[in-house]
Amino acid sequence: MWGEQILLDAGGSPAIMGSTVNENMLSPYRALDLTDSSGFLCGKILSDLGAEVIKVEPSGGDPSRLTPPFLGEHPDPDRSLYWFTYNLGKKGITLDLESPEGRRLFLSLVEKSDWVIESSPPGYMERLGLGYQELSRVNPGIVLTSITPFGQDGPYQDYKGSDLVAIALGGYMFLCGEPGRPPVRVSFPQACLHGSGEAAVGSMIAFYDRQNTGEGQWVDVSIHASMVPVSMNAPPWWQLRNVIVRRQGTCRAGLSSGAVQRQTWPCKDGFVTFIVIAGTAGANTNRGLVAWMDEEALADDFIKGIDWDSLDMSTLTQEMHHAIEQRIGRFFKSHTPWELYEEAMSRRIMLYPVATIPDIASSPQLESRGFWAEVPHPELGRSITYPTPIIRDSQVPFPMGRRAPLVGEDNDEIYGGLLGLSSAEIDSLRRTGVI
Repeated sequence: MWGEQILLDAGGSPAIMGSTVNENMLSPYRALDLTDSSGFLCGKILSDLGAEVIKVEPSGGDPSRLTPPFLGEHPDPDRSLYWFTYNLGKKGITLDLESPEGRRLFLSLVEKSDWVIESSPPGYMERLGLGYQELSRVNPGIVLTSITPFGQDGPYQDYKGSDLVAIALGGYMFLCGEPGRPPVRVSFPQACLHGSGEAAVGSMIAFYDRQNTGEGQWVDVSIHASMVPVSMNAPPWWQLRNVIVRRQGTCRAGLSSGAVQRQTWPCKDGFVTFIVIAGTAGANTNRGLVAWMDEEALADDFIKGIDWDSLDMSTLTQEMHHAIEQRIGRFFKSHTPWELYEEAMSRRIMLYPVATIPDIASSPQLESRGFWAEVPHPELGRSITYPTPIIRDSQVPFPMGRRAPLVGEDNDEIYGGLLGLSSAEIDSLRRTGVI
């Protein structure tokens, strides 16, 4: 990560980033998270890095609390597994930003914070008097990160967007689906995750620059634009070989001129990924696979007779592909994915199972890295298993955060402890609907 640097926390006290002085990497720093589901992951990443992230919700709670699936049979704003996942480690307050008193309180919080993350339509924050110019007047070092479907400018800036819209307009959807049929979306919404990930990177870059200049920045993130690099493996095929990569379902195109080849293979109770590549990259793998097939009497003279070193994949016909794949496919169907994987590893064959969710949950690799952790939910009378932060650092710990906040759970701590309001003032704010 970073080398040792002297930084200033939100209160002006020195802290050393990248050393063991801090409890964790971003522990002196604070983010105000105004995002909806399109930006939740950005705050989650900052929280994983150790920042204090305060999720700001309307008085009735964020609508995403009613996003399924739920723990139990019925919808409940405090039992949404979706909410639990993307707000793990955050604190939670309620605040009506539409009210003058709510905006005043928010600006008081901005004075004591390092980031504001928001995902409202372009112009909304300015109309509230909470745009970047106003925030930076209150706190010149504030980093404002705005996550929207198409960014703050351009002809699409005021268009609404969804996961389907971003994946389609970003080009990725063109590559997904079966040949000769319409494109299909990726099954689980993920455009907002790409946008949120880019937002976290941008937030940290602006924050890093602040340590040198003392000035914050406005980070403008387009979810649509964040999806364009997802398919950046496709353009080089045109530039190098005049091939337009198209959707091919379980197959891929481009390695052989005018032909497609299988890359996902059915087997007993699952699938594996395997691509026939000749020459230096794949000859050893193919020889090892054929030898294994021969040991089980599933390799005929045709496949045993192929010279994998001299085979030219660029001129391989579709008929030749089919002939090879028929034989390999019969062999794969005689084994389970994990039988194939374990034996392939011992034979140095490049082959990998398509892991199911239970496979991931029981992965010995993830277990060895302590990837899973139990997080208590006292109000539910149980703990729930969560992924831990994916980053490991030799000097700075990354402890698990607490479970996602209940509605307004930290109002007293933030308004009383951080802003210094009395219990009577906080009660008055509750009665008037400001918090």
